[in-house]
Order: sequence, then structure tokens, then C-alpha cells
Amino acid sequence: MTDRLVEANQGYAAAFADPGMDARPVLRVAVVACMDARLDLHQALGLQLGDCHTIRNAGGVVTDDVIRSLTISQRALGTRSVVLIHHTGCGMESITEDFRHDLEMEVGQRPAWAVEAFRDVDQDVRQSMQRVRTSPFLLHTDDVRGFVFDVRTGRLREVDPA
Repeated sequence: MTDRLVEANQGYAAAFADPGMDARPVLRVAVVACMDARLDLHQALGLQLGDCHTIRNAGGVVTDDVIRSLTISQRALGTRSVVLIHHTGCGMESITEDFRHDLEMEVGQRPAWAVEAFRDVDQDVRQSMQRVRTSPFLLHTDDVRGFVFDVRTGRLREVDPA
């Protein structure tokens, strides 16, 4: 499979033209989203290359590493807004923290990280918004909005932070 990706890059690189932009996102926004392969964030949000920083992980949850990336995004690269996107039918709703125990039994070592599984997608979006808004490392926490992407319709639904 990796060979297929490398081969595809050859075609991409042959037609590539340096867009002449730097690492600062044009729209000054960072998007945190689930890594689910059904989410084409650029297409779904009408984004172009260079518009935003995209930070993805399992569930789109705000972890310490997401705070690290957002801090760099804001303090070094000028972003001001944060958009959080979870989605319907997320695999993180079907596993539990027992996953860590199962890994420990299999490999003999418990992971240092939390699974960050959840049962209620809206509540997890609220928790993620709260983690961003209360982080002492972030400069800009006034424009933080959270959404659930419906994988069947392609529509975003905003989550009330209250």
C-alpha cells in the first residue's frame, strides 16, 4: 500500500508548483478533528491549501498533544480561531478505557496515554471546547466553536457549549 502512495506522489510532484506561501494559515484558524477517513475536511469546509492548520487524532479530542499543537499554531504561526469537529458514528463511542488494559495484557505494558473514549458525542465536543478555553498556554480562547459532522449527510451541526 505504501508503494501506491509513493507512486501517486510522483505524479503529484511532476505537476507541483510552489505556491509561494509560508506556514501561517491564511484564515488564521486551526481545525481539530477526528482522523476518520470519511471526513474530507478541506472539501467539507470549503478550504484551500494554506487556509488552516489541521490537527487530527482518534475522536478529534483535545489531548495534551493537541494543546501543544494549538499553542504552536497560535503563538508561532498566528492562528486566532479554533474549530473542533467530532462526527456521527465515531469508533471512539464503541470502545472503552478497557482498551488500555487489553493492550497491557497483550504486550506487557500499559500505555501512558488515555484512550479518551466517549459515549455522548455532544458532551465530548463540550469537554474539548472547555479544555481549549481553559488552557493557560493558548493566547486566543474567545473564538472556539464545536461541531458534529454527520457522515451520512455531510452537514455540520453546532454544539452549544453550555
